[in-house]
Amino acid sequence: MGDYFERVVDVEVTGEEAGLLADRMVDWLVSEGLITRETSSDGMYSLQVDVGYEPGPNWARAVADSSDPSWIPGPVAVIVGRDSHVGGQGMSEADSATCPRCDTTTVIIDYPNEWEANQQVWQPFSDGIDTWKETGEGSVTCSSCEASVPVTEWLYGSGFALGALAFDFWGWPPLGVSFHAELSEQLRHRIDVHTGKF
Repeated sequence: MGDYFERVVDVEVTGEEAGLLADRMVDWLVSEGLITRETSSDGMYSLQVDVGYEPGPNWARAVADSSDPSWIPGPVAVIVGRDSHVGGQGMSEADSATCPRCDTTTVIIDYPNEWEANQQVWQPFSDGIDTWKETGEGSVTCSSCEASVPVTEWLYGSGFALGALAFDFWGWPPLGVSFHAELSEQLRHRIDVHTGKF
């Protein structure tokens, strides 16, 4: 058993812009009836915030299938601040990272042969991400093309994303593809979506 969430990460917003954008997105979600301004910690386990917004009367408009009348979704956490976002329990590393300059993929966790990250391979990414969290800038040199690439431009494997704004939908049915597109349009940025479990 466990509690599941679907996370939407804005992978383009800067740390300086994230707070104002979060406020604007909450206003929009409330105006659409998807959430209310009431907050709760029940059934919400996001590490970065203690409470989330309660679902609104039109929450079903955001999901792919709302045919189960007994389904009661949980709160929506709004997470502001530069951070790495992961889907799995105990997970902290990406399984791979693809260089946007040369399209070479660096394997960090060699599934199914290994279930833990190769720390020597992961360390440059970890260092770059830590620097980005602190300063807003961090990079990793590609081992193939030798380009110094900002950590926010690398394409990470599923279940791992970097961003300064994220939304955790706790206990909701899977969000609809059209809602993902609508969120991205409202954010005016590219998003990454993954699911996870606490």
